[in-house]
Amino acid sequence: MKSNYYAMLFRMKYINRWALMRNLRPETLSEHTLETAFIAHCLAVIAKRRFGEDINPDRVAVAAMFHDTAEVITGDLPTPVKYYNDEIKAAYKSIEAAAEDKLLDLIPEDLRDDFLPCHRPDELTEKYVKAADKFSALIKCREEISLGNKEFEKAAKSSEKAVKALNLPAADVFLKEFVPAFDVGLDESMK
Repeated sequence: MKSNYYAMLFRMKYINRWALMRNLRPETLSEHTLETAFIAHCLAVIAKRRFGEDINPDRVAVAAMFHDTAEVITGDLPTPVKYYNDEIKAAYKSIEAAAEDKLLDLIPEDLRDDFLPCHRPDELTEKYVKAADKFSALIKCREEISLGNKEFEKAAKSSEKAVKALNLPAADVFLKEFVPAFDVGLDESMK
């Protein structure tokens, strides 16, 4: 059976994020999801190793890879618009769900059950994916600011506040141990 599923997913590289902001370095949805998967995996490893959480880092990383796939259909709606009010938020969630259903319909039926946890992860997995997504935004903001783009200063403050509000011990560790390295150059990173 012919399937267009992956052809659709591979269109993520054509979707730019942060559309309403001036970007000194554009970021595609593909870049974002890979970086979010890296972070999600790390957060889950920290949670498992340092805090004894019963979590599967590989499952979390895979769920993060798929967390924004619906945007190949919906596009990337900027956060301030997406959460402008409850009515818009609810409408967008409905649109996202319909897009997700459409993508799942593209998967051959005999394989679909194996893809469901990627698109609809359990609550614990989802918590770590959402945390990683917030870190991805924070890191993007810090990178833009380091390039002299002041437009990202407010978004950086908002993103850092969101990260701290997670009340997730693994997120606190990631913020302290990994995020500061994004503010230094290559030579300092190699130390």
